[in-house]
Amino acid sequence: MKSLVIIFVICLSTIIVNGDEAKPAKAIAVLGFSNSVHGNITFSQSSCTEAVLVQIEITGLTPGKHGFHVHEKGDLSNGCTSTGSHFNPDRLNHGAREAQVRHVGDLGNVVADDQGRVSTSFSDNVITLFGARSIIGRAIVVHTDEDDLGLTDHQDSHKTGNAGGRVACGIIGILEPSNDEWTCNSSSRTQHTR
Repeated sequence: MKSLVIIFVICLSTIIVNGDEAKPAKAIAVLGFSNSVHGNITFSQSSCTEAVLVQIEITGLTPGKHGFHVHEKGDLSNGCTSTGSHFNPDRLNHGAREAQVRHVGDLGNVVADDQGRVSTSFSDNVITLFGARSIIGRAIVVHTDEDDLGLTDHQDSHKTGNAGGRVACGIIGILEPSNDEWTCNSSSRTQHTR
């Protein structure tokens, strides 16, 4: 009988411990403000020192490349226009997602296939889902044109990537809060030089 009690306690402890495993924080943006472009962008981050996984599903775009950025405001009161500029707390020049110098919100281009669909994912080490530099509450914007990644002589290249108008946008909101009390401080993710 004593061994049955011990086995029961061990099993119960295993269930409790597994139930408390840290889960990643998740956020979502549902694209709107377009008659034809729709989609969901999900963001997940396992801890404050890990990269953010960005998963993109969009339909209704024109085929080709479209600038894809996090903008500073989650304000859709005037459609995508009221989302402000690219999220750029470090006041750096515009650049590619892989560039040494870029805005936090510079996520490059998404590429729509011949049917106008995008289905892709990538990881990014500059955006985050926690703290003062979090992208939660800001907006994701899909642009009409290709982002030149800050590499041309166009007057808007170093500011916006010359990506044109805003074809769709959505506010980045919490999908699943992390159940882990992340002990992140300002040194976990500081200003970047990329």
